[in-house]
Amino acid sequence: MVNQTYHVTNISCAHCTHTIERELKMVRGVQSVAANLQTKDVAVVVDAPPALTSVEQMLVEIGYPGERR
Repeated sequence: MVNQTYHVTNISCAHCTHTIERELKMVRGVQSVAANLQTKDVAVVVDAPPALTSVEQMLVEIGYPGERR
């Protein structure tokens, strides 16, 4: 398992965190997702490193691009 955190500057409300968590949980290989409104961070646990590419693509697709921490 691989842990990765992304900083997503345009998280502005609880709806944002809910959307991110809902959409990323549907990405194949994602085990868990936790979006934090205060820190604007999204913590993701995936089965294997290749799944991170899909996570990053989904963040862009749903309008919440992030940079790796």
